[in-house]
Amino acid sequence: MTNKVIQTISKDSLKLASELWPELKWINNVELREQTLNTWALALQTSPLTVQDLNKIPFTLLVKDCPVTFMEHKRAVVHISRDAATQMIEFFGDNLPIDMDTVISGAILCDVGKLLEYEKVNEKAVQSDYGRFVRHPFSGVGLAMQCGVPDRVLHIIAAHAGEGDKVKRSTEAYIVHHADFMSFLPFMNK
Repeated sequence: MTNKVIQTISKDSLKLASELWPELKWINNVELREQTLNTWALALQTSPLTVQDLNKIPFTLLVKDCPVTFMEHKRAVVHISRDAATQMIEFFGDNLPIDMDTVISGAILCDVGKLLEYEKVNEKAVQSDYGRFVRHPFSGVGLAMQCGVPDRVLHIIAAHAGEGDKVKRSTEAYIVHHADFMSFLPFMNK
């Protein structure tokens, strides 16, 4: 991460991001944990949304009256990703190598771009002007690149949504993609 980006992230934003994500402690690689934290801090600092908003707004604007908040969905994706990767490691071992730190970081970061894609108007979450042109996989990669996040995690951010259907996903990206969609698609049936 460049010194310029480090200097622009406030201590308050770092504290808020750290409190928002207790799952950061699951990332064993200290550098990756810091890069993941810094990306969320940068997003919080850049976004018109507050931490309180993230615990109130719906995780998607595609489901009318969505009952699940952004953070409920996000944390579910992280936990599902970790649990799925754990089971895959147990059953497949060396036949399918999985980097757990990459899975967890990617799951934490996959929707970080939504902090720029959404805004609040009259206490309601709506798509921002920016979000109409730049979807969250792209803005998420942009935020993460500024914080030095490695390519293997950038790939997960970029490939977790429909945009990823056009690329060859890594094993870790498949795990996060399916965790994200299994906690999204059932709400489309309501």
